[in-house]
Amino acid sequence: MDEKYLLLNGKKFYYDEIAAFSFRNSIPLDGYESKTLEFCRSWLSGVQEFPIQTSGSTGVPKTISLTRQQMEASARRTIKLLNLQKGDCALVCLNTEYIAGMMMLVRAFLADLSIIIVDPVSNPLSLVNREERIDFASFVPMQLQTILEETPEALEQLNLMKGILVGGAPISATLQREIQRIKPAVCLTYGMTETASHIAVRRLNGAEATDYYQVLDDIQIGMDKRGCLTIRGDVTLNQLLSTNDIVELLTPTRFRWIGRADNTINTGGVKVQIETVEVAVAAALAEAALSPSFFVAAQPDELLGEKIVLIMEGDPLNEAQEIVFFNHLHTLLKKYEVPKEIIYSPSFSLTATGKVSRPLTMRKLGLYTD
Repeated sequence: MDEKYLLLNGKKFYYDEIAAFSFRNSIPLDGYESKTLEFCRSWLSGVQEFPIQTSGSTGVPKTISLTRQQMEASARRTIKLLNLQKGDCALVCLNTEYIAGMMMLVRAFLADLSIIIVDPVSNPLSLVNREERIDFASFVPMQLQTILEETPEALEQLNLMKGILVGGAPISATLQREIQRIKPAVCLTYGMTETASHIAVRRLNGAEATDYYQVLDDIQIGMDKRGCLTIRGDVTLNQLLSTNDIVELLTPTRFRWIGRADNTINTGGVKVQIETVEVAVAAALAEAALSPSFFVAAQPDELLGEKIVLIMEGDPLNEAQEIVFFNHLHTLLKKYEVPKEIIYSPSFSLTATGKVSRPLTMRKLGLYTD
């Protein structure tokens, strides 16, 4: 029997039995485990094309196809970036039904890494033996923040890694500070399902931290007439891909992300970028020692056409907290950029990848979402 194997929720599966799917009757599997192993079987069996669903965090989910060639090209760049070597251990704790989790598996197979797969819970390291040496992991921000807050002893495990990827959602000011305690490189990723995961990274910690993204080898970027990023490379099968992300192009290989083109609010005839407001809200909440989840949205307004509102998760702020928060906010934003009201939601709706679903959350609150 081939001795290569992976661990899935503590269960050992040898590669040859995965390829043959011969374990189904002998080892009990839940739905997530079955789907994870089905992808592994497809990969190990040499399947050349994979249907993958987008996450749906900003719109309606859709299914696209990626070739094995695209996924391998993307994986090799990450392997090179983090100097992953045969025998290193990868922790796969992102949903393997979506590109981020799938690509963790592809990188591990391609680099001949040891693989530990756990359910995509908020604190995945709580499911891993503290003595286990992990060399490489990828988290969504919520996971990394939960790890650092709930299990501070896990910092030692994080510090033994070669590198950590974070992506899928913005980084809060609180998490940005906490990340500075981590010794290995923590890289914020930029990419999408259509590019087989990330095509650029931004270092978040240490002396090499930047405020811009560095494009990975042999990926060509540019801007279209809207000021949105364009991408061409082997991960796009050398086709020009126009994104919906407004950027500032610094050099042929570096860019700053400004926000999404469809995240512009026209309030009283003035265009305001949602991401600009969200950065200020995060800073104002941190100054007020508050850390709720939130996002900024538009709502119809008879006078302004659209007004800016802040959707905040959890219990409402008390009057004193609101005063402190808005005082900070007014020092960071122009008057017309400040949200007109806070709308509270007991809990946010999430996508299957753990991202906040803005459309679903707003619909749940009975708010206008067009």
